[in-house]
Amino acid sequence: MTHSKSNLVLIGMPGAGKSTVGVILAKQTSRDFVDTDVLIQSSHKRALQDIVDTDGYLALRKIEERVLLGLSVQNCVIATGGSAVYSLRAMDHLVSEGCIVFLEVDLPELETRVGDVSMRGLAKRPDQNFADLFHERCALYRKYAEITINCASLSHEEVCAEIIRRTA
Repeated sequence: MTHSKSNLVLIGMPGAGKSTVGVILAKQTSRDFVDTDVLIQSSHKRALQDIVDTDGYLALRKIEERVLLGLSVQNCVIATGGSAVYSLRAMDHLVSEGCIVFLEVDLPELETRVGDVSMRGLAKRPDQNFADLFHERCALYRKYAEITINCASLSHEEVCAEIIRRTA
């Protein structure tokens, strides 16, 4: 499957490896790397968790949507925040600009990787636990993904190799 779009957009749950894989993939494919969580934190001079704690999870989702809609880059690997998929407008923009790659990791592995979810700056309802969030978001990730990589038992380098193989 050949992709004419110059960006590779990584989506998935917190702990799926979007930022780590993104950095490696950018180096391997001679692209720049953009982490939208970092863009949010640097533009607002606040940690994601601070935004959620002070302004609420919906405020973080609105900020994320604005950042994604304002993103105009070429030849980049973009690691999105886990909640990017809640914005139809933002996802339509990302789809038009790049190939959407879902880094799929099962719930037990994510729980191990993430640890204390109360410190991750998750844009989730206060009554929602991590498992509920996982099930809600996975349907959205699958909806938008052009490519899904099952990351179980793959190293970050193997995930990158699979993305490169499937987008070549």
